[in-house]
Amino acid sequence: MPQLNPAPWFFIMLISWFTFSLILQPKLLSFTTTNPPHNPTPFTTKISPWNWPWI
Repeated sequence: MPQLNPAPWFFIMLISWFTFSLILQPKLLSFTTTNPPHNPTPFTTKISPWNWPWI
């Protein structure tokens, strides 16, 4: 059964993996821009007491 012989398929997998990792991935990553990290502005919540109508 030819699918049990890993010799040709393993080589094809390695070549495609190296092609993607070394050639295509840097080209694809150059198109995406990442957002620079920023510190979120701290905000304080104003806590007001709840006026219960039955008290």
